[in-house]
Formats: sequence, C-alpha cells, structure tokens
Amino acid sequence: MDDIILINGDEYKKISNTNNKIKIVILQRGWVMIGRFEKTGSECRLTNASVIRNWGTTKGLGELAFDGPKKDTKMDSCGGDVEFDYLTVVAAISCNEEIWAKKL
Repeated sequence: MDDIILINGDEYKKISNTNNKIKIVILQRGWVMIGRFEKTGSECRLTNASVIRNWGTTKGLGELAFDGPKKDTKMDSCGGDVEFDYLTVVAAISCNEEIWAKKL
C-alpha cells in the first residue's frame, strides 16, 4: 500500500497535506485574497493569488468560498504568488476545491 511506509520496522501512514488547499485569507489592513495556501513555519504563500476587491455576495465570504465567484465578484490577479507572515492572518476560509480550481 502506497500510503504506508516502513522505517526501522515501524509503520508510518501518510497524513493528507493541508498545504496547497484553496483558501480565502483575510489579512491585516483589510486585504482579502484567494489562492492555494501554503504555510511553512510562520511563512505563508498564496499561489496564483488574487485580491478579492468586491465579494458580490449576499451572504458574505462563506458563500463565496462554497459557491465560487458570483457575477458581481471582482478579483484582481496578483500575477503570481503573494507571501506574508502568519501573524498578519486574521482568518482563513477553506474553499470548494472543485469550483475554485477552475477559476484560479
């Protein structure tokens, strides 16, 4: 089985990686961004990042995360990755991977 490895006679099972999940991240000073989130220590990165300038929702960011962008949603591509310190994160919302993977 590929998910289990043997090291010095002990079995270890792979734990799914929470890195690279699509998240909406609310940062200090009101920045709301979306991208594939990675965290290593206190260093964070959003890959294929965009700033969400206008949510375009009636039920807030949770609706955007679950249902994907609406017709009035306005996003500005950052042209690549955005890096920031974890201490600047106010909140992070996991997104519907199936919908958002097509949009980033």
